[in-house]
Amino acid sequence: MKIYTFHRKQKLPISLEEAWKFLSNPRNLKTITPEYMSFNIISGAEKPMFAGQIIQYIVTPILGIKTKWVTEITHVKEGEYFVDEQRFGPYALWHHKHFIKKIDGGVEMEDIIDYKVPMGLLGQIAHPFLVKPKLEEIFAHRQKKLIALFGTYHNE
Repeated sequence: MKIYTFHRKQKLPISLEEAWKFLSNPRNLKTITPEYMSFNIISGAEKPMFAGQIIQYIVTPILGIKTKWVTEITHVKEGEYFVDEQRFGPYALWHHKHFIKKIDGGVEMEDIIDYKVPMGLLGQIAHPFLVKPKLEEIFAHRQKKLIALFGTYHNE
C-alpha cells in the first residue's frame, strides 16, 4: 500500500483574517478549481466551517467522468489550520491539511495532502502519468487564481 504526499506553499499579500475568511469557506473552492472539473457543492456548505462538517461535491476530475466526493472537516483551529478527509470519492485515502500563518507582508498558505490511489498496482502505475500531474495542474491553477484575486507577494 503506497501512500503519496503532495506538498505546496504559497504566499499572499493579505491579512491572516482575510486569508482565513476566504480559505475556510467551502463555497470558495469552486472559485479556485479549474472550470473543466465542473465542481459543484451538493450540500454541507451552508454554515461556517466546523469539525464534523460533511460536504458533498460533484466533480469531473478526469476524462469527463462525474464523481461524487464526500469530505469531512475533521479538525479546525480558527485562523491557523483545518483538515479535510475524504469519506467517499475517487481516492483510496485523502487527508488534506491546510495551514495558514502570518508572515511579513502577508500570509503563507501550506497544503499537505497524504493520499492513496485506488486500483492497487494499476493505480500505482498510473500515478506518475495521471494522478500526480492532475494534482500539479489543479494546484497551479489554484495558485494563479489566488494571485488574480489577492495579488502577488513581493516581500522577499
